[in-house]
Amino acid sequence: MANTQGPEGNYDPAGSTQMFRAFVDDPQSTRQPATPAGPRIGLIVGVIVAVAVVAVVAWLALK
Repeated sequence: MANTQGPEGNYDPAGSTQMFRAFVDDPQSTRQPATPAGPRIGLIVGVIVAVAVVAVVAWLALK
């Protein structure tokens, strides 16, 4: 640990302290906007309808 020292402006060979501070100081720039719930609900309903159709077709085929 001779080359790695604290974040008080001392030498950091990997630059990880600077990258961490940049992330903590400006977290809004790395976050993505929230996705609306509409498309997600539509996808869930579509999958449920598709499973129901396949179940009905299988039930009619085996009847």
